[in-house]
Amino acid sequence: MSTTSDLITTAVLIAPGALLSIPVAISQRGARADSAAVRQALAASAAERAARTTATTETAPPDGGEGAPAPAVEAAARLATVHQLPSARRAA
Repeated sequence: MSTTSDLITTAVLIAPGALLSIPVAISQRGARADSAAVRQALAASAAERAARTTATTETAPPDGGEGAPAPAVEAAARLATVHQLPSARRAA
């Protein structure tokens, strides 16, 4: 092969990737900025919810659903008696 055909082949194979890498790099840079804005909004929302939760002592959720059950104060009773089975086998 000649040098000219090598240069043409290289240009055909590498040029599309090089040209497409420019918009990809720009979009990745924009995605990082969007992610930072989303993280900041989520942090503000979490701080607001935490402040609202500590201000109220109700166990019912704000949407009117069923609240969390009260913690059990007594120990749970045993449900069944456990019997030990003989561990030695009989000769057959």
